[in-house]
Amino acid sequence: MSSSSARFDRGHTDDLMTYLAASPSPYHAVANAGERLEKAGFRQVEETAAWDATSGGKYVVRGGAVIAWYVPEGAAPHTPFRIVGAHTDSPNLRVKPQPDTGAHGWRQVAVETYGGTLLNTWLDRDLGLAGRLTLRDGSHRLVNIDRPLLRVPQLAIHLDRQANDGLKLDRQRHMQPIWGLGDDVHEGDLIRFVADEAGLDSGEVAGWDLMVHSIEPPAYLGRDRELLAGPRMDNLMSVHAGVAALIAASASDRLDHIPVLAGFDHEENGSESDTGAQGPLLGNVLERSVLARGGGYEDKARAFAGTVCLSSDTGHAVHPNYAERHDPTHHPRANGGPILKVNVNQRYATDGSGRAVFAAACEKAGVPWQSFVSNNDMPCGTTIGPITAARHGIRTVDIGVAILSMHSARELCGADDPFLLANALTAFLTD
Repeated sequence: MSSSSARFDRGHTDDLMTYLAASPSPYHAVANAGERLEKAGFRQVEETAAWDATSGGKYVVRGGAVIAWYVPEGAAPHTPFRIVGAHTDSPNLRVKPQPDTGAHGWRQVAVETYGGTLLNTWLDRDLGLAGRLTLRDGSHRLVNIDRPLLRVPQLAIHLDRQANDGLKLDRQRHMQPIWGLGDDVHEGDLIRFVADEAGLDSGEVAGWDLMVHSIEPPAYLGRDRELLAGPRMDNLMSVHAGVAALIAASASDRLDHIPVLAGFDHEENGSESDTGAQGPLLGNVLERSVLARGGGYEDKARAFAGTVCLSSDTGHAVHPNYAERHDPTHHPRANGGPILKVNVNQRYATDGSGRAVFAAACEKAGVPWQSFVSNNDMPCGTTIGPITAARHGIRTVDIGVAILSMHSARELCGADDPFLLANALTAFLTD
């Protein structure tokens, strides 16, 4: 393996476990990414401030999204970008505007399902609550109640003898978690409790974006600890690897492009928001970077024409119990290296030229890689890749790591694949 391939090892996976546990919401994921960038010398810039032409690492935070980039010394306005794209959100249960509910002596929290949630994986788990509170002055306060607080109890088999023949859950009736006892529902109880946990008076709280998370920490498993189980690997694994790769790229003295990390929110429900890939955030940041360095429309057009994006999101490893659901000639395996995701109907943005870019990065890093396509009889998922390509006219390649239990409250991957991905992304950003 080359020197670049030795940059990350199992220690990267250890650090991923720390990052996953500390990031129960997109807002925490972004804050933790910003903290890592700051330690590496990056500085946060405000969207409302004027930007300058200085070189170095910079980043923008908007809600649950982060865009970070590194401008090499003397970079011309038309310098192209190398982008790693990812998303910060994961399917879960999110607190409704009027959260206090309950019946028959049980106090419950009213929640709404977010994204393509695998509902049964949230049953009979000890759950915490995390997210952000919006205060009356417009500021935000992160909160993370990372202890057993909530539980969505499953109906006993004695009361549903057909449960093992096919469990069917009603999102409205069956997914409201319990958090205490009491016959009377008091409006404002939950927010008063959460505000107190955050060291605030509930009167200071004007709004909230709160979500449920499993408190079980990430863990190695398997005979030889060759597997990793944990929450939100779709897609914080890519965000974490992208941060690490960008920081590594910023130490290079031979960059002829501007390396970028784009971590979007709301991918799991279509990306249509001001912090999603469908929104203008990435394009605005890239354009402002060009203009800050004295460029104009022609420079932006030249920069975008030479730009490449690796859209990194998880994909499906072949499931040993359901192998017939996968394409018969494409069986990505755990610890087989990152996957190239292909769909000719543009559910993924990869084409032959994109394949060449990804293959070159993996070869430079000494990283094995695999190909993924869906079974022709199965619908193919999608991600931010086609959106990025279409919205910005940027050549985009969809890649990721093969996992099992995608969209579960707890997912599974090979323990080597996170650092193999980080090495491939580093090679891409420094090539």
